[in-house]
Amino acid sequence: MTSQNGVSTPAYFKQPIEGADPTVLTDIYLAHTNMVIWKRQLTNPLAQAAKTILAERPKLKTAMIVSPQHTIEALKDALGNTPSVTLLSEDIAQLVEMFCCLFDLEDVGLRLTALDSAMCPRFHVDKVPCRLVTTYHGVASEWIADIDANRNLMGQTDPQSKLIKSTEDIRQLNQGDVALLKGELWQGNEGYGLIHRSPQLVDNSLRLLLTLDFVNN
Repeated sequence: MTSQNGVSTPAYFKQPIEGADPTVLTDIYLAHTNMVIWKRQLTNPLAQAAKTILAERPKLKTAMIVSPQHTIEALKDALGNTPSVTLLSEDIAQLVEMFCCLFDLEDVGLRLTALDSAMCPRFHVDKVPCRLVTTYHGVASEWIADIDANRNLMGQTDPQSKLIKSTEDIRQLNQGDVALLKGELWQGNEGYGLIHRSPQLVDNSLRLLLTLDFVNN
């Protein structure tokens, strides 16, 4: 639907989908959603591995293109061959394999980043087809459901900006959740990209964030 000023606006609201089983991620292909969340709990060893890596590499920033077969090797080359890196790499490799299988990709763009501040503090949408996001340690991404957002005021951080009716409308993923966020380049999703932002970090806390993207949008 197009408004009088020529700006494309959604004709209806898209609903998030979540579930405790990883098969819920296949629901990203449903037209009525722009976000799917696999609600998972990290195992204690995996959570501890992420914490250890953050302690050892508080400025970690790595980006690479990987295939499912070479993810573990690539991460070990970048981070070192330690028990913590092995454990985290094995989990990331599983997510890479799922992402590639889901979207029929041979490889993906992988970013693993340690954050001590909000990377993208303003609410925004991504100019990508779809992005996988998961936080291995720390507070996770914030997002707004379509029904609660005024898309014409994207990028405003002031709660009184009317982007949202109330700060209570801001929702948040949990540590360990695996989310697929439809972007503006998903066919048929223009004007419906999932609205989200990085969370604010306090008290010198750190966050370990993984994102997976299509190599060629």
